[in-house]
Parts: sequence; C-alpha cells; structure tokens
Amino acid sequence: MNTHLTRSHPDARRSLRSSDPGYQAFLLLRTVFTVAPIVFGLDKFADVLTDWPDYLAPWIDRIVPGTAQQAMYAVGVVEVLAGLLVAVAPRIGGWVVAAWLAGIIVNLLTIPGFYDVALRDFGLLVAAVALARLAVRYAPTIRLGGGA
Repeated sequence: MNTHLTRSHPDARRSLRSSDPGYQAFLLLRTVFTVAPIVFGLDKFADVLTDWPDYLAPWIDRIVPGTAQQAMYAVGVVEVLAGLLVAVAPRIGGWVVAAWLAGIIVNLLTIPGFYDVALRDFGLLVAAVALARLAVRYAPTIRLGGGA
C-alpha cells in the first residue's frame, strides 16, 4: 500500500478506515453501547419494557434507601450517563459499562430464576470490553487544554 497516499489524502484514509472490519466492529459496538443504555435507562422511569423493580435482588433492596422503584430511577440515571460516556469517550465508557454489567450480573445471580439473564449480560460485558479495547485503536484520544 502507498503510505504516502494515505498520509497526504484524508479521503483515502477515511475510505481505508471505513472498509476496515475492526473499525466497523468498533462503530457497531459504540452505537449499541450508546443507544441501549440510554433506552434502558429511560425505561426505568416508564416501565414499558418490563417491571424493572422485579430485577432488583431483595438483599440489595434492603440496603439501598427508598423503594425498589426509586432504586431503579437511580439505576436509570447511571445507565443514561454510561451511554453518553460511551458516545463521547468509548475508551473509558466501555470499561464503565463492563463494570456496571458486572454489578448487574452479581445482582441477577442472587435472584433465583434469573440465571439466563445473567448469562446474557455476561455476553454484553464481554462485548463492552471488546469495545473498550477497540477504542484504543479507533477512538481519538481527548486532549484537554492546549500547549506543546
């Protein structure tokens, strides 16, 4: 490949990147882990998809202040913020979502009958880690401030 061409022509670089399967996987994961947490987070306030308090382990409900529904409101806020973080900083957001999913898995493993959901969330955790790793290559770093 002519590296001079890719260095001097941004359109050629963009074309090469958009045809890269790794970049395509990164974009797919970034999109899903932006949209899904925001949608599920907002649904914690509407309960359209399911009755979310049913997914809170009783032992967690006993230690958090307020009702299970109020806990789900807090969960919803965290999920929306996590989705936004993935959108703007996927290198960090991917790890945050993975950690959040680990917490959800622990919660679900302590509720009899929710093991299948915990297994699904483990798959999502692995995908969030893949996003974070791909972001090292495909997401630009954010530089704060100016200077040399």
